Amino acid sequence: MNFIVSSSSLLKQLQKIGGVLNSSNTLPILDNFLFEISGNQLKVSASDLETTMTTKLSIESSADGRIAIPARLLLDTLKNFPDQPLRFLIKPEDHTIEISSDYGKYKLSGYSADEFPSFPVVDQPAKFTIESGVFSKAIQKTLFAAGNDDLRPVMSGVFCELNSDNVRFVATDAHKLVRYTRKDVSSEVGASFIIPNKPLNLLKGNIPSTDDAVEIEFNQTNAHFKFGSAELICRLVEGKYPNYEAVIPKDNPNILTIEKSLFLSSIKRVSIFANKTTHQVKFKLAGSLLKISAEDLDFANEANESLKCNYQGDDLEIAFNSKFLIEILNNIDSEEIQLAMSEPSRAGIITPSSVDGEKEDVLMLVMPIMLN
Repeated sequence: MNFIVSSSSLLKQLQKIGGVLNSSNTLPILDNFLFEISGNQLKVSASDLETTMTTKLSIESSADGRIAIPARLLLDTLKNFPDQPLRFLIKPEDHTIEISSDYGKYKLSGYSADEFPSFPVVDQPAKFTIESGVFSKAIQKTLFAAGNDDLRPVMSGVFCELNSDNVRFVATDAHKLVRYTRKDVSSEVGASFIIPNKPLNLLKGNIPSTDDAVEIEFNQTNAHFKFGSAELICRLVEGKYPNYEAVIPKDNPNILTIEKSLFLSSIKRVSIFANKTTHQVKFKLAGSLLKISAEDLDFANEANESLKCNYQGDDLEIAFNSKFLIEILNNIDSEEIQLAMSEPSRAGIITPSSVDGEKEDVLMLVMPIMLN
């Protein structure tokens, strides 16, 4: 069998799914892309057994067929071609592939497509649809807060909760937490599941910020995402997600309102002088003045800054990990933010001052560190 395809179009589609590939696989066949030709359409798949992603593109083909082609070798070859048509000649009897370009010919050895593991099927799925732009934003707002601790796998992903009047996305690593609610999306089926980090990163990089629909099917073990010419199937994280509402303080009378860029820049400067283990920055709030300080006693480094702010509440001293604060502030779009606190030992709640209340609700939480 043989086919002709644009080198840049093929490279673009392979790079979409290339993130599925692991640097070391238990099955050597998983180091390959699965090529499946039907008519004038090429379907390419990559899998690590837990996550499988496929994409489709148009080609000129003379016959249908299937073959597994070494992924890294093919990607490295395509990266060095300018845009031009490439002819693939595949010999099914020995699985050899010959690629012809304007410059010459290149031969490589493939594998039987029958060695490639079969794709998981989502049996008796529940379904819902979400705009790709909305889903992309939900992933971007939450994924950074997800954990990566193998001992707590349920926190190594984003918790998706479907309700009749909203869809909620939650991520936490026990130091920070994000609860992102979309009020303009709903589901007829009340359900919840945890999507792992790796497929979420693949979706984040490939879902366009448009009005196109993402179709999501899921059961207790797998989820299936369809968008544009691509599909992704992944195994869901098993286990019960922690009761995230229980860690969100309900009564936070001390409220700081401040310009985000001013606040973020100050924290970045001061944190350079913080202890490299704790990354502690201290806030001292009194009246309309916020004092931000950090020190590293081991090296006699310290920094202090004062900012004008709008603060309502009792005088307060509280400390946070600057790395977590910077991550959270970088993921808030609003020009102003509110930091609501109760006491030095309880979490601070960060929310954007301006948000489309009819469509979304954003809450980010950061745990304090003990004042030293």
